[in-house]
Amino acid sequence: MKYSALFYWLIAIVTAGVAIAVSFYFDDTVRDFIMQHQNAGMRNFMRYVSLLGDWPLHAAVGLVLLGLTWRRRSEQWTRIFLAMLLAMMVAGVAATVIKRAVPRGRPSVHAVTRWGGPHFSSKYHSFPSGHVAASGAFFGVLFIARRRIGLACFAIPILIGFSRMYLGAHYLSDVVCAAVLGILCALIVAQFLLLPMANQQSN
Repeated sequence: MKYSALFYWLIAIVTAGVAIAVSFYFDDTVRDFIMQHQNAGMRNFMRYVSLLGDWPLHAAVGLVLLGLTWRRRSEQWTRIFLAMLLAMMVAGVAATVIKRAVPRGRPSVHAVTRWGGPHFSSKYHSFPSGHVAASGAFFGVLFIARRRIGLACFAIPILIGFSRMYLGAHYLSDVVCAAVLGILCALIVAQFLLLPMANQQSN
């Protein structure tokens, strides 16, 4: 059983590494393609997606569902929604720290070098995408707890990531690395909050 788990972890790490490497390689290609296929209607739609896809709406939905499940005395779902909120918070903090520590100019910034710049200027907070990291962690926990529901909901962070690239706020690698960060945070939080619950049910 341990060897099987180790094998899956190895596959996941290799897959994430390849995805990150490929995303950096295609950063400019994807950015140029998106910029060449802009239209006003799509930009307005993506602005709404980006606005609604930020963490406050995720937090509001999570808190409402947490309150409802707590009132219904559903310990299982209460713990799931609590884990979703906590994972989103951890991912958001981690993304913010990385943005400050590793400034990267957004695609709209014209600079001699892409990396480096003012640590507290939002124009240099491209890496990683905070929107995608938070949303990925939020729905990542749901996927770990309830595969089918979580898989269907992964369309939300994917759409959010595309909206951030379409609006010129992030490169492809910003989005992919943020997704990896969000899933990692989801796994860590689930390990502490959801695994004990699963063990109790199996005993």
